[in-house]
Amino acid sequence: MDILTGKTLKRNGWTEGRMIGLAKQAGDALLTRGLDRDSVLARLAAVRADPGAFLADALFTDLARECLRLSKPDENANEELRGAPLPYPVWGRAAIDDAALAQMDNAMRLPISEAGALMPDAHVGYGLPIGGVLATENTVIPFAVGVDIACRMRLSIYEVSPHLLGQKKGMFENALLQQTSFGMGAEWKGGRRADHAVLDDPAWGATRLLQSLRDKAARQLGTSGTGNHFVEWGSFRLHEPMFGLQPGEYLALLSHSGSRGVGFKIADRYSKLAMELHPDLDKSVRHLAWLSLASEEGQEYWLSMELAGRFASANHYVIHHRVAEAVGLKEAAVVENHHNFAWREQLSDGRTVIVHRKGATPAGPGVLGVIPGSMGDPGYIVRGRGDAESLNSASHGAGRLMSRKAALNSISKKDRDNYLKEHGVTLLGGGMDESPQAYKPIDTIIAAQHNLVDVIGKFTPRIVRMADEAGEY
Repeated sequence: MDILTGKTLKRNGWTEGRMIGLAKQAGDALLTRGLDRDSVLARLAAVRADPGAFLADALFTDLARECLRLSKPDENANEELRGAPLPYPVWGRAAIDDAALAQMDNAMRLPISEAGALMPDAHVGYGLPIGGVLATENTVIPFAVGVDIACRMRLSIYEVSPHLLGQKKGMFENALLQQTSFGMGAEWKGGRRADHAVLDDPAWGATRLLQSLRDKAARQLGTSGTGNHFVEWGSFRLHEPMFGLQPGEYLALLSHSGSRGVGFKIADRYSKLAMELHPDLDKSVRHLAWLSLASEEGQEYWLSMELAGRFASANHYVIHHRVAEAVGLKEAAVVENHHNFAWREQLSDGRTVIVHRKGATPAGPGVLGVIPGSMGDPGYIVRGRGDAESLNSASHGAGRLMSRKAALNSISKKDRDNYLKEHGVTLLGGGMDESPQAYKPIDTIIAAQHNLVDVIGKFTPRIVRMADEAGEY
């Protein structure tokens, strides 16, 4: 059997100290598994080149962390803001309040910012405005991803007529009431817990935080939060042949929710850590404190964020399959996408950056996405046009016209219910702060980004399930 000596490791660039010991330990384990020495050295080199990719690998996690610790950057090397923001394009300026623009201006003054864009549904958020798109250099900003990591849309299309909703309304309502769970801390108990491969993802073992969150994930899989999260039946009009379907009207199910308590706990932990690492950052941008992706903390967050994304996707899968199974349907096609996420992408000039889309939909060339309206208004399936200026992005919805507090203080239940009745919508739950009147007109928002996406279909809600209380998670 081949052997791996310290001299061999030194010749291959491994330095004295704890690192070379960990490399030898991992290498010896690989040798006992039957790998030859050259293959082992190549595998170890891969860990050194991209340690973050091995944090969830039990064999390599200690070596990967040591690599990250030894290459740890000085997080405080440059915290001084630019004197003026980098220029960025804005879509739908007339519908965007000045406070959201001021937040985006501040984001574009960060020393790590490379490019940005503001979508027409933009409104004020924490740090980065909702609807803000921000590209940074080898750094990730937890608050620019958002507290509901990987908040997500999913549309399932069924090859049956939407007239079924009127013919068997009670059955479709009961499916939503019995097969969904909404609210702060909502979870399934006992035999109602869902089973999905995401719960066996090795990334749950990568950090103590993720280890502590796995049981919460198991309890909350297949549930939705409060606020603007929903599951709704409706009619979908397909405008062109796609998915093996011809243009026409179909029954469809649309959902909006994220990674639940899992994402919230990850966001809370790493946003606080980022702010602790940048104590001298200007107070106007304290919520835009960042983590270097060359650091252990940055790689932990990245791994955790991506796991939250997989969990959010599984969450929607479980919801749709439970609800559809209750009415005896199986989807013919699915369209889904994240927002509140960060991606490693290339700018038009070839630079590799981290693109944060906080309440913005990926809209690269040919990429499909869902842009919903409100509980009483239509949503759209769109195909991205790959506009480089927008960083291949589009809006994630209509965007709020007024804050939750303003909506509660100015919209009456009678006005909301009359609106829903006029639009043929039955509402199950739903807080007053989510009234349709609290949102910008979706058709105006879609029109404002005609050069970013093409509309390929329209979803019209008919039976909408939401949580009763205000809030978001």
